[in-house]
Amino acid sequence: MVDAEMEQAAETSAPTLRGGLTPEASRLFRVYKTVSAMLHKRGYMVTREMREMTPALFTTKFGEHPSRESLTILVEKADDETDQVFVFFPEDEKVGVKPIKVYTDRMREENVKSAILVLRVDITPFAKQAVQEISDSCRIEHFKEAELLVDITEHTLVPEHQVLSMNEKAELLKRYRLKETQLPRIQPNDPVARYYGMKRGQVVKIIRPSETAGRYVTYRICM
Repeated sequence: MVDAEMEQAAETSAPTLRGGLTPEASRLFRVYKTVSAMLHKRGYMVTREMREMTPALFTTKFGEHPSRESLTILVEKADDETDQVFVFFPEDEKVGVKPIKVYTDRMREENVKSAILVLRVDITPFAKQAVQEISDSCRIEHFKEAELLVDITEHTLVPEHQVLSMNEKAELLKRYRLKETQLPRIQPNDPVARYYGMKRGQVVKIIRPSETAGRYVTYRICM
């Protein structure tokens, strides 16, 4: 995982980075690219412009000094237009209760049940509690910018992951005559589980290369 302090030191030591972007814009560009890829891999309809964003296009769209509010994303699932998710980029270094209320109010107005917060630094304990208190009506995930500077699923040491649908999960359990408790587990706070937004009870298929069989498949349940 990228060390936030080392990353910040590297950025502030150079006046411009990729594509002539300022350090701050370059950081946001990298985060925006990772978020776009993450949403796409979760099955949301992400435009080609977002997925193939270049530094030049990023500057054209958001300016040389982009505001985080302008980066807000709203996408829907390819197979279910009612399944939508907001991505918010709060301005505050430590997000408190007030921004959470602003975001949840907007979610209610637009009937969106899920959101992702991309944090500059962190979220306060009171804000975490506020997110927990509304978890029955809506789901708010949060990532630090430093966690999204690189796409962890593109790392050579991370095998391919495919989150199963509920029907695929049922077929798997039936085929092998298994109970959920018999499957190996993956924790909800596992970096890959968080990347795919896995919920408790969901099963992920993990495909690893194998010298003998070509590929080796395992399954894990989020518990």
